[in-house]
Amino acid sequence: MTAHYRRLDVRELHRAGVLVPGWRGGWNWYRNGQKRASVNIEVGDASIQLRYRATDRGEWKDYDYTVRLSRSSCHYGGERPWFLCPCCGRRVAILYGGAMFACRVCYGLAYEAQREDETDRLARRADAIRDRLGWEAGILNPDEWKPKGMHWRTFWRLKAEHDRLKGGALGAWAKRLGILDSTGR
Repeated sequence: MTAHYRRLDVRELHRAGVLVPGWRGGWNWYRNGQKRASVNIEVGDASIQLRYRATDRGEWKDYDYTVRLSRSSCHYGGERPWFLCPCCGRRVAILYGGAMFACRVCYGLAYEAQREDETDRLARRADAIRDRLGWEAGILNPDEWKPKGMHWRTFWRLKAEHDRLKGGALGAWAKRLGILDSTGR
């Protein structure tokens, strides 16, 4: 899954002002406030140079290679940068780091949502509504009340949708665990 790989997102680099020819520096990844990995980047006119150390089958190796950049025009002016995958040449926004940074197709990765079954999807959608309502995540947690500033009509609509999704997920889990049979008893 893509969540298990370090992401190098061309949009983040662009917003941070990194993709200016001549720029040199490091890009870091953090977990729980601690630096977990970094890559040195040197930007050229139509490419970036990546330099880093990583383990490959338990052995440390140094990597130094070029990733070409492409640009597309935006409808209201300006340009949008893209990576060209070093393995297949596809135009992508995100490269995933393993021994080499490559697109998700080259690594055979799927997004988390692509691996969900219907029950997980119902629970995730219910959790998204809980987030919008400012409630604690997790459909097993108690429901709270209307957030300040939200219209009552919006609240009742979201609560009804949340309750429908929650009921569907809990019912499917109960069937899976053998608590309910296929008739719902």
